[in-house]
Amino acid sequence: MLRLGRREFGTHEPVIMAIVNRTPDSFYDRGATFRDEPALARVEQAVAEGAAIIDIGGVKAGPGEEVTAEEEARRTVGFVAEVRRRFPDVVISVDTWRAEVGEAVCGAGADLLNDAWGGVDPGLAEVAARYRVGLVCTHAGGAEPRTRPHRIEYDDVMADILDVTVGLAERALALGVPRESIMIDPGHDFGKNTRHSLEATRRLDEMVATGWPVLVSLSNKDFVGETLDRPVKERVVGTLATTAVSAWLGAQVYRVHEVAETRQVLDMVSAIAGHRAPAVARRGLA
Repeated sequence: MLRLGRREFGTHEPVIMAIVNRTPDSFYDRGATFRDEPALARVEQAVAEGAAIIDIGGVKAGPGEEVTAEEEARRTVGFVAEVRRRFPDVVISVDTWRAEVGEAVCGAGADLLNDAWGGVDPGLAEVAARYRVGLVCTHAGGAEPRTRPHRIEYDDVMADILDVTVGLAERALALGVPRESIMIDPGHDFGKNTRHSLEATRRLDEMVATGWPVLVSLSNKDFVGETLDRPVKERVVGTLATTAVSAWLGAQVYRVHEVAETRQVLDMVSAIAGHRAPAVARRGLA
């Protein structure tokens, strides 16, 4: 059982986390949801299309202009409070690596802290424990926030992923984060080249076997673009293919830009696996 905010999700229930970036320079939408009203409209659309979690980010992952903790909080805290007011049942996640930002957004109503940089600030897990909210424990290969990997090597990339993410999850549990609210994430593209991210996908069942719910953040990433030699806006098909493979191997939570398309992929894989009945069944029966 995965429990986040007011919501509970069964073992075989795939969960969509919709991305809402409060940044003017995000790699995919280029600031489309930087202002409040477009961002709130995005939340409403994502929920209508089947997202259970809204992931709010105030700093883009890649290099760029410096964003202080104060500015990150300014972009996210008030918005978290407004989403909480308008959508009381949605799970609110905030993508941050900073404990002080985590403290502020939890005070505003966040249910989940999505730490994409692998525990670089150990205080973030302590915040999650204090507020009894969820935590995403990610493998980032030891990279500093907002840096790109350069000639990084692993003897065994999945062994490193397991060592780091399970270690972070166990630390979070020991601090007091509820076990049913902790997830692990292989961190596609973070501290990895394309071959590393492909191998992490291929061996995702090894993460699932740990018993911790697995979150994957695949949407339109560089490893998809390099694999297919496609620019950012032409990576949806590759993303959905990777999503289907990840679902078959047992990942549970999917951080995405395209909610409706992902919902169909996940429902189809779930039905093939025998975890979901067809929406209708008329063929050969009438």
